[in-house]
Amino acid sequence: MTTDPQPEQELIDVAVLDDDRDFLTYIEDLLSDEGHYAVRVFQRAEELFEAAEERRPEIVLLDMKMGRTHGEEVLEKLMQRWPELCVIIVTGYPSLEDMRATFKKNVFDYLAKPFTLNQLRQVLANAAERYGLGRALTGRLREKLGQRIRVLRAERGWSLKELAAATRLSVSQISSIERGANLPSMESLLAISRAFGLKPSQILASIEF
Repeated sequence: MTTDPQPEQELIDVAVLDDDRDFLTYIEDLLSDEGHYAVRVFQRAEELFEAAEERRPEIVLLDMKMGRTHGEEVLEKLMQRWPELCVIIVTGYPSLEDMRATFKKNVFDYLAKPFTLNQLRQVLANAAERYGLGRALTGRLREKLGQRIRVLRAERGWSLKELAAATRLSVSQISSIERGANLPSMESLLAISRAFGLKPSQILASIEF
């Protein structure tokens, strides 16, 4: 009896910003050994931003205490540039007040140094589940595209039937696309784009895929 091969999982892109070179080496070795992560480490905020412009990380581990660099300023810039980015705060000087302040800025979680490998694993696993990371590319594309089409339909106040009528697709086709069960064909994506007065490239660009 044979079974279908499981889809290959994508490595999760993790960027780490910390001014402690020893800590960066430690984290880089740990995560690389896990086999689930593509790790990039940075000692300067400018290096992180330059690298992120070329390829946006999926998770950022951000130290809040870095000498002259204020983690709060880096966090604010990250959230302004990439509002949906998953940021996990790492610090050796945790306080309840700091935690409250950072969570208000949509930080995903908080790790206090020193932390164990299991604690790091759990936080990253939680982040991967929440943000849908590490799955096959086609699965993530289906989900992101379906969510975007659903949002566009909701913004116009359309029902599934109204979008189906505007695109000449069936209600079941639209529903399966919005749920992320199926990718639209090129013809279907063109029809949906026209209904919203957009180009397919604009819809794809809006999901940053």
